[in-house]
Amino acid sequence: MEFEKIVHERYAVKLFDGRKIPEEKVNRLFEVIRYAASSFNIQPWVVKVVTDQKTKERLTPVSMNQKQIESCSHLLVFCANTDIAGNIDKLEKLMKKAGASTAYIEIMRGFEKSMNYEQKLSWAQRQTFLALGNALNGAKALGFDSCPMEGFDPKEYSRILKLPDSLVPTALCPIGYAADSQKEKLRFPKEEVFI
Repeated sequence: MEFEKIVHERYAVKLFDGRKIPEEKVNRLFEVIRYAASSFNIQPWVVKVVTDQKTKERLTPVSMNQKQIESCSHLLVFCANTDIAGNIDKLEKLMKKAGASTAYIEIMRGFEKSMNYEQKLSWAQRQTFLALGNALNGAKALGFDSCPMEGFDPKEYSRILKLPDSLVPTALCPIGYAADSQKEKLRFPKEEVFI
């Protein structure tokens, strides 16, 4: 499917039909997400994958009782990773192994040290949305559907999923096969977007 068609046909599914996506396709989506762009290539996100139905049922009440949570095949919980220094360390090892110059690493370390916790979280969350964009368009390209969601309680997600403090649930992306249909996409005119 051409990218332009993917963008036009992708929509926020409100109800999935409950069918499971084949693992081969899910793994292909994971690769699309894994290759998302990020500033400095620090990749400050982790995606918690929830497939257990009982866990999804526990998450539904803390997700404004939205039906996508229980009806999806896989619930992807996009978490901002505030351990930016840890990611820089991992990236340095990958760069050395690949024979790449690591001179850039000190710039990254200075960037990380210049931020307080709130700034690190805000930056990591903005980066996490880049990965979410890959998930949304990647799902449609692979023949299934998705829904970007922010209507949930991050603290309760952290508690229920037993996430470490460094991972902050930022956005949800349930994936599966739509049981609803796309309505007309409403977008602002080009003249209001490009000034």
